[in-house]
Amino acid sequence: MTPETADREIWKTAALLIAICLHNLVYPVSQTGLAGAGAFYVFYGALYVAAAWLLSENPLLRKSALAAGIAVFVAGIANSALPSSASALAVFSTSIAYHLVAVIVFTGYISSASKVFTEVVLAAASLYLVIGSGFAALYGLVAWFDPAAFVAAGEPVTSWQQLLYFSYVTLTSVGYGDILPVNYYAQSLSVFEAIVGVLYTVILLSRLVGMHTRHRS
Repeated sequence: MTPETADREIWKTAALLIAICLHNLVYPVSQTGLAGAGAFYVFYGALYVAAAWLLSENPLLRKSALAAGIAVFVAGIANSALPSSASALAVFSTSIAYHLVAVIVFTGYISSASKVFTEVVLAAASLYLVIGSGFAALYGLVAWFDPAAFVAAGEPVTSWQQLLYFSYVTLTSVGYGDILPVNYYAQSLSVFEAIVGVLYTVILLSRLVGMHTRHRS
């Protein structure tokens, strides 16, 4: 890999990591009316499509990301303009598919690397964040079927922002305890995410150390 190619890879993965962080931070914008929702869903709908084009040359993954991105945008705008149970289900369902494509894209990029480079570490950090927001969509689906699946101070939790917060608290094993899963499916999914968070860190570190050792030997 030439220095110029290496720099491009670093810039690509760094830009994606920053964009994913922003996506998680600016979600409240989608609650500020149709204009805010439109801006948010344009950004969200383009985010993992860009990741697929930048990190993968697989045409099927690129087309899948594009299709899922468009579906997420349409579902998000529809739910913002005419909120209903059906449109909320569409948002959760399309978001799950969209995140699944992103997980495959980032996993493929990381696993194809033969040495530890900065871009590999950046892509691994992005994948960790994608997993967290993907579980938020899964929690949203559980809450759609049972609005009392998650509670905070005795009140049902159904907003995406609260579920996103709960997801990252669970993924990182912080466990503040202010939001509780009380439905069996919610509890099982929360346990699974906590396990994924721990195993991801262990497996990723093992792989990076192994790659680094092979490179030095």
